[in-house]
Amino acid sequence: MSRIFCGRRTLAALSLGLATLGAQAAPVQLRVTVESLVPANGISFAPMHVGFGNGSFDAFNRNSVATAPIISVAEGGSASPWFPAFAAAEPGATLGTVAAAPLQPGGVFMNTFSVESAVNRFFTFASMVVPSNDFFVGNDDPMEYALFGAGGALQLASITVRAGEIWDAGSEAFDVANAAFVVGGNNDLRTPQNAVVDFNFAELAGFNGLTTATGYVLNSQLRAEDEILRFSFAVQAVPEPATTALTLVGLAALGFTARRRRHAGTTAAL
Repeated sequence: MSRIFCGRRTLAALSLGLATLGAQAAPVQLRVTVESLVPANGISFAPMHVGFGNGSFDAFNRNSVATAPIISVAEGGSASPWFPAFAAAEPGATLGTVAAAPLQPGGVFMNTFSVESAVNRFFTFASMVVPSNDFFVGNDDPMEYALFGAGGALQLASITVRAGEIWDAGSEAFDVANAAFVVGGNNDLRTPQNAVVDFNFAELAGFNGLTTATGYVLNSQLRAEDEILRFSFAVQAVPEPATTALTLVGLAALGFTARRRRHAGTTAAL
């Protein structure tokens, strides 16, 4: 009788555990692909930093003075202050880098992130445009890109960025001698500009004819409507909670059957 009771108690515990498992939404595995749509010999992008959050972290705003997190990205491609600022504003956010190396014309990088899609619904990105002194791409509205719906399902498959959406941080004056990613430039030098963040892609033509750090001669060839970046998003296949539950129930049933057989064999031997 005690064996039957224990079996029932075990099954009850399993049922409770499986109900809890089904109620908890597992993080989705999100594959992010970033592709440069820039023609040959055009601009490149420093490492592409990304975040998935609840829309609280506002890295910068148009017509406002840039702060340290976005200045670090815009002037040197570094996310050293950007990541901590993001994490401080949104402790539960998923942060990382898609392209760890410079994304050159026609290049493609991808990475996979574990995202709590029902909570961290919004996508944010930031990357320095090179060569430049303080140009970058990114979204000034933290809720501009709602990747996931309220229930956590992917609702945005791709994002396209145009040349007219390139930002000037307004923190460093244009100077080829101080620019990043160009032969002869010293990115450790800078002349403060004391301006505000605003759109500006036309100034990149000032680098035309110069040799980049990776050896090609720049020809920016940009018009405001030109597409320069594409992000693509895809949720990777993972075991569904129902599938996991069925598997655990099956294993529990097999274990219960094995115990009954062992008990029957012991009784027969006696």
